[in-house]
Parts: sequence; C-alpha cells; structure tokens
Amino acid sequence: MSSQIRVFTPSSLLSFFIPIAALIYAVLGRNFLFLDYVHVITGGTWTGIDLFMGLVMSRVLRSLDPETRSKIIMRLTPLMLLFMPSLASTAITAGIYVAQGLGIFSIHNPYIIAAGVVVFILSVQGFGIILPNEVLIFMELRKGGGNRDKIVKLGMRNVYVSGSQVVFQIAIIFIMAILTVGI
Repeated sequence: MSSQIRVFTPSSLLSFFIPIAALIYAVLGRNFLFLDYVHVITGGTWTGIDLFMGLVMSRVLRSLDPETRSKIIMRLTPLMLLFMPSLASTAITAGIYVAQGLGIFSIHNPYIIAAGVVVFILSVQGFGIILPNEVLIFMELRKGGGNRDKIVKLGMRNVYVSGSQVVFQIAIIFIMAILTVGI
C-alpha cells in the first residue's frame, strides 16, 4: 500500500507550482490585471473547495462506512497536501499586492485590519490545523495503510474545519467588496 501513496506526482507538483508561478509572473511582470486575476481565481478556487468539502463531502463521508471513508480520505490527502497550501498562500499574497496596487493597503484602514484578522484566522486553520492533519494522515498512509480510525478522525476534522473556513471566506469577500467599492 505505501508504494501506491505518493505526494509528489506530476499532477500534484503542477497543482503546487502553477499558482505560485502565476503569482511570480504577475508580480515580476508588473501586470496588475493578471495579478488581480491570480488573486480572484486562487481565492475563488480556495473558497469553492472549502464549500465543497464542508457542505458536500462532510455529508457524503458521514453517510459512509469507516472503510470507505478512509479510502476516500486516502485519495484526497496527497493532492490536498500540496494544492491547498499553494492556493491559500498565493491568494493571500496576491491579495496584499492587489490592495497595495489599489492604494488601499493601510494599517489604519479598519477594513484592511478586518481583512488581516480574517486572513490570520484562515491561516491558523489551514496551516495550523488542516496541514498538520494532512501530514499526519500521510504518515499513517506511509505505514502501509496505518490506523484507519486515526485517518478517518483526522480526515473528518479537516473536512469540518474546511467547512468552517467558508464563514470566514464569505466575510473576507464581503470586506473585499467594500474595499473595492470604496464605502
């Protein structure tokens, strides 16, 4: 089983490097339109995946037996381990550059402060809870399948945390709308 579980596959590496490469291209090329696009597409994808995981996958996984649940989590883990941190980091970084480019990035702006607080919460959830759980799941999988109950518990925790991120992502979309309209 452990020989089948690989994080570094061509598709997982592409999903990791493409958002980062797009961000670097936009910043170094000083292409504000493309930078804004990178921010919107990565942020929208991040939000969409969290919506899907929290609203759809949580219900689907709860209805399955533990064996099937663990098989699905085993398939999701290698891709999510690289893709989501890349997506989140790119969306956040691009957002900061966009706010600077629009001239609205000021630590005295209450909406920028609110956006910073929401981004901090999302980052703590993603990099402090979800990512470590993904690493623990992967380590269990590398043990030849590992402890199925532990894999299911950690995987379900990640699905629920992803679902809770939707609330914060809706909040940051609202804050960004206010910032761009200039209310």
